[in-house]
Amino acid sequence: MVHNPLVSIVVPAHNAEVTLARALDCLLDQEIMDWEAIVVDDASKDATAAIVAGYVERDARFRTLSSCAHSAAGARNCGISTARGRWLMFLDADDWVDASFLAKMLAALEHAPDAVAAYCGSRRVMPDGQLTPSSIPTEIAIQPFETFARRCAIRTHALLVDRKTIVELGGFDVSLRTCEDWDLWQRLARLGKRWVMVDEPLALYRTSPNSLTRNSTQMLADAEIVIARGFSADPRVDHPASAHANGAIEADGRTASEALAWFALWNAASDCGSGRRSISPQSLRALPAGRKWARDIAKVAFDGLMVGSLSVPAQLAASWDRFGGSLTELITELGKVWDDPVAGRRVQYQLEEMLLDFDDLAAPRRLARTLGIRVDARNPASIELPKGIDQIYAYLMMDGQIEAVVQFGVLGKVTRRHWIELIRNFVPPERLIHSAARLARRSPVHAPQQGAGADKSNMFAAEALLSIAGRRSDRDSHFGKLARLAAEARGLVRSSAEATEPLAAPRRASAADGHDNDRTSFWNRRFAIEDPWNYGSSYEQEKYERQLEILPAGPIGRALELACAEGHFTRQLAPRVGHLTATDISAVAIGRARARCSDQPNVEFGVLDFCVDTLPGEMDLIVCSEVLYYLDDLAELRRIAKKIVEALAPGGSFINAHAFVLRDNVERTGFDWNTFGAQAISETLAGTEGLVLDQSIQTELYRIDRFRRLSPDDVATEPMVDQVPIRARLEIGVARNIVWGGARALRRDVARSERRQRIPVLMYHSVSDEGPAALARFRLTPAAFHSQMSWLRANGFHAIRSEQLEWFIANRQPFVGRPVLITFDDGFQNFADHAWPILRANDLTAEVFLVTDLVGESALWDADSGPPTQLMDAGTVRRLAAEGAFFGSHLATHRAIDGLSSSDLASELLRSRMFIERWTGRLTTAFAAPFSVTDRRLGRLAKECGYRIGFGGRHGPADLDCDPIDLPRIEIRGDRSLDDFVARVEAVLG
Repeated sequence: MVHNPLVSIVVPAHNAEVTLARALDCLLDQEIMDWEAIVVDDASKDATAAIVAGYVERDARFRTLSSCAHSAAGARNCGISTARGRWLMFLDADDWVDASFLAKMLAALEHAPDAVAAYCGSRRVMPDGQLTPSSIPTEIAIQPFETFARRCAIRTHALLVDRKTIVELGGFDVSLRTCEDWDLWQRLARLGKRWVMVDEPLALYRTSPNSLTRNSTQMLADAEIVIARGFSADPRVDHPASAHANGAIEADGRTASEALAWFALWNAASDCGSGRRSISPQSLRALPAGRKWARDIAKVAFDGLMVGSLSVPAQLAASWDRFGGSLTELITELGKVWDDPVAGRRVQYQLEEMLLDFDDLAAPRRLARTLGIRVDARNPASIELPKGIDQIYAYLMMDGQIEAVVQFGVLGKVTRRHWIELIRNFVPPERLIHSAARLARRSPVHAPQQGAGADKSNMFAAEALLSIAGRRSDRDSHFGKLARLAAEARGLVRSSAEATEPLAAPRRASAADGHDNDRTSFWNRRFAIEDPWNYGSSYEQEKYERQLEILPAGPIGRALELACAEGHFTRQLAPRVGHLTATDISAVAIGRARARCSDQPNVEFGVLDFCVDTLPGEMDLIVCSEVLYYLDDLAELRRIAKKIVEALAPGGSFINAHAFVLRDNVERTGFDWNTFGAQAISETLAGTEGLVLDQSIQTELYRIDRFRRLSPDDVATEPMVDQVPIRARLEIGVARNIVWGGARALRRDVARSERRQRIPVLMYHSVSDEGPAALARFRLTPAAFHSQMSWLRANGFHAIRSEQLEWFIANRQPFVGRPVLITFDDGFQNFADHAWPILRANDLTAEVFLVTDLVGESALWDADSGPPTQLMDAGTVRRLAAEGAFFGSHLATHRAIDGLSSSDLASELLRSRMFIERWTGRLTTAFAAPFSVTDRRLGRLAKECGYRIGFGGRHGPADLDCDPIDLPRIEIRGDRSLDDFVARVEAVLG
């Protein structure tokens, strides 16, 4: 009985005398013995046949066939026709696999009995024997057909496939000179069966200058056929999976044309690497130009470049002179094809960064836009900037070792001082100490000044190095050119019509503004500004009306008003009583009250501190509202209540109006003041001997009570209580102190008890009920935003500014209580219309990042998604800044920074900062990168342009270990629920 092997290995060989033995030897090395190898000699004219004969004679598992197919596809089909194994492997005569290949692949298939194929990773072997990094496409195991419809993601010999299925599919398409393996894997994947992955690079693929893969014209022609088949029905597959019967899904606009363009890009880059140009840039038109694709485009070009130049990654930068010009020209033409030069430049930056990431910089590498160099950290020298270069990629070296890798944008010559500043930032302090000591022996050093919390050793080293370097400016240096850009930006700001009226800087509170024990001084300071509580507001007037409604029936002879303030209520009360004595502790307030009521002959005024002074007696009515909160404690309130009882005539009334305060009852709506409120006041008065509650008018925010002093024969009756709504509009000064529905935590309590290492930095964009559907993720309804801010307020959060966040990080101080930084990108007008009133009403603030060149216009960057949203104008920015909003930079034009030249990036950073400072009257130190896109240049260049805080593309909470110039944020999406918001914020609390 003939034994059928487990695996049949088909090896097509055409004039393969140089490489064939290596391929066949790897089969003899396999840990699994149950295989057969069918070597198909495809019309060889060298010693191939003799080599095969030797292996056949030596090991019965080798068989040989002759073929005149003159193609790998035909030779493989010949081998398939005689294969007997359960599984098929296709090994080209110049490739090989690891000794564990069959064992590991068969093990994976054994654990997946429904699989039709297993595949592994691979590595290329260059002519000099060097290996490229491992490559393995994980997406094949997830969606094999959608992958193979678009590209050939795997090496021919990196898989085992089911033999019977391959026979049913008809084997390889001999009409294709190249891409025939891709075509077969596509048909196999269309069946919808499972593929399993072995995550190891078990396949080795030899790259040769004579390989068909370097024939880009033929490759592209064949790929066009294969891709077209992938995006349509394929009659060669009798029983396709229903999902794949009509071809690949054109998801997110990704079409067959785009798939072909990706393949064309690889071949075009390969051509550049080999010194040819046979691919037209027009064939790349369908490549996506969006910023999120730049790195993927660079990766594909990088891979093609390796094959074309026959180089491993570490050799590419050193070979730039051979292919750099043509590659840069290709990328520039790609930008023209897209009609977006910035997108092309973005790809260029990404590609050059990849090249240098692999290089040892043994010699300077001058690429198109990047200079890669080594710098002696002990003796740095000035570097003149070659034409076209605007960023440097450098190894900072000491004792032949790389101490740090730095990449930064440059505008001009990098001076010695510039290098020393970089060394100070990136080289460990202990290494710098040694360096500074050696240099100090040759040069005088000024003693450094220590700042609070500074690392003394690091400061000493830095000052020593800087002192030695000197501080002379150079107009052609990086900082000289940066200074010129700053001067240009200042001139632009001064000449702008939008910047003619700078906002005055907010007044700082003097030391005397704080509380002291002198009550008279305290209240006189309160009345230093007229009408400090906005007594004329509709809210206060409504309270006055209700106090008048609760006056006792009948004539009122003598009345006393305690804490009459500036006489607003006094004027309304006077006509209702025979004689009114109006008093206040503040002479300033009494002066204004007397002037306001000068036409009321029945009113007399006097300065009186009801806490210590004797009250006039035999009063028919005493009124004392909105002031009892300021007493020291309830014991003092009880003492004052007794004084009031004694000052009332028997049967006289005491009326007071006070707000509900959370300290009395945290579970109901109240003002978040650190004092007792209406509930405690009413309970204390009700418990005072001789007083009884007659009537109470109660709202959600306050209550107005009328108490009566009992006469000797008087009997207390059940009080009349009226629940009434608040109809008046609440001014922001009132609203921001209210927590509606009660609180789960109070700010002052968590400030005493909680310290944390991290905080949430929330990122919002738009707050509106309307907008393009495509931007729904970036838009919250006002109702949803209100719910989120109310939740923050009710749970004890307080808003901080980015400057405060930077201070905590710089000083390594734990965050106090529950801080949150609320940020808004773009500066939409709907922030002013909807978000800002909600924030103020919840006693929160936010930081808005403005696109300064477009202030007052619309969000043109969103035009593809629908009508662009209106942006705030400069006047609105000024108004909101005066009201307590904060502003930072979203740069000047909202272009993604990774496509800007270093000069343009610096110009935008400077111009944007200066305009915002002009509008707000405050120093601007924070920026947020447009589209959350950053690169390695941004942080340092931003610091050089005056910024200290930056928000890039990282997601998550900010903590004390963060780099302040690259802080993460938590995006708050408009398509998520309040529960999701709560979960995200609570996760930060831990």
